Amino acid sequence: MQRHKSVEKRVRTSKKANVVNRAGKSRVKTAIRRVVEATTPDGAQSALREAVSVLDKSVKTGLIHKNKASNQKSRLNILVNKIGK
Repeated sequence: MQRHKSVEKRVRTSKKANVVNRAGKSRVKTAIRRVVEATTPDGAQSALREAVSVLDKSVKTGLIHKNKASNQKSRLNILVNKIGK
């Protein structure tokens, strides 16, 4: 690694961003998993609401792309509709 001040600062900021991004991605995965593992229609609906909120927040912070979030929300919606039937 080069010993420039800008490089050293970039390494520090990258480490901080890495921690934040890992936590955010973990939050998204957990929310999606809760919807997939839901057994009752009411539980699935509440888990879906939470997952949509987490996905929208992750798009707002730039963690994932808006189209990816849209695709995941659509897929989860289809899954919840199947549970309801």
